[in-house]
Amino acid sequence: MACESSSSPGAPARTARSGRHACSIEYARDMVDEDGARGMENPAEVAAALQGTGYLPDDGIATAAFLAWRMRRPLLCEGEPGTGKTALAQALASALDLDLIRLQCHEGIDAAQALYDWDFPRQLLHLRTLEAASEGALDVQEAEASLYTSRFLLTRPLLRALQESPCVLLVDEIDRADDEFEAFLLEMLSEYSVSIPEYGAVVAQEPPLVLLTSNRTREVHDALKRRCLYHWLEHPDLQREVAILRRRLPGLEARLAEQVADAVQRMRQADLLKPPGVAEALDWAQALLALGADELDTEVAARTLGAVLKYREDAERVRAAGLVGASGSDR
Repeated sequence: MACESSSSPGAPARTARSGRHACSIEYARDMVDEDGARGMENPAEVAAALQGTGYLPDDGIATAAFLAWRMRRPLLCEGEPGTGKTALAQALASALDLDLIRLQCHEGIDAAQALYDWDFPRQLLHLRTLEAASEGALDVQEAEASLYTSRFLLTRPLLRALQESPCVLLVDEIDRADDEFEAFLLEMLSEYSVSIPEYGAVVAQEPPLVLLTSNRTREVHDALKRRCLYHWLEHPDLQREVAILRRRLPGLEARLAEQVADAVQRMRQADLLKPPGVAEALDWAQALLALGADELDTEVAARTLGAVLKYREDAERVRAAGLVGASGSDR
C-alpha cells in the first residue's frame, strides 16, 4: 500500500495500486539499500540516465540530482526562466520510471488547492439520499462519519504525492506562493505526512523525490532553503546548447544549430527585458526547420524573431545591435 492512514470510523480501506505503480515501488525499493542508491550510484550514472531521456545535464546538475536521490532530500533549483528547471524534474521521473506529480504555484495558493478538499456537492447529495432512505430514522453520527471518507476526498498534488510514493513531486515556481504557503509546505516536507482532521493522518511509506523550482522573483525563506539541497541553474554554454538543439531536433543540421545557439548566447549578453531560454532557442530552431531554412541569415532572422523574443523592445534592440543576421550569427 502506498501510504499508512489513521482514518476516521467508516473510512474504507485504500484501494490497491495499479500494476505499473506496484512495479515502480519495487523498482525504487530495489534501487535503495542500507548504504543508499544502487541504480544511481554516482553522478555519472545520473547524467547517463538523464541523457537517455533527452536531457543533457552538466556536472553540477547531475551531482545535485544524485544527492537529492541518495539523501532523500528536496532539491531547490533556482535560475533564470528557461534554464531547464522544470525539465529536470520531468527527466528524472522518466529516468526512474516514476510518475511526475506537479504542483504549479501561484499567488494565493492554499491547502485546498495544493493538498485536499472535500467534494461538498457530492456530500450534500449523499446526505439527502441517506435522509430519504432512512424515513426519519437517520443516525446522525453514522451519517456524518460517512461524509468524510475517501469517496468524497478530492486529492490535490501534495496529498497524491504522499499516497502514490515513490514518485517525483515537482513544486513549480515556489517563489510565486506566499509566506504562509511556504510554512505549510515546510511542515509537510519535514515529516512527509499530513493530518486531515475529519479523515486521519496520511504518511508516505517512503519520501517522494521532491524538486522545487524558483525563478527568484522573490527570495525563498531560509527555513525552507535549510530543508533542501540547493542548485543554481545557469543557461548552457554554446557547446551544450548546440548539443541540446540537435538532440531535441534530430533534423537540425550542425551549422544551423550553431548559428541559432550563437545568436541566442549573444542575446543573453544584451540588456533585454526577457532573455531567451533553451525553450525559446528550440522554438526558434523549429521555426527555421518549418520554413526550410538552412542558415540563419538576416532576412530569415528578421522574419522569425517572434519565435525567440516576446517583447517588441527586445526585438528592436537585437536588430539595432546586429546580434543576428549578416553582422551577427552568420558572419
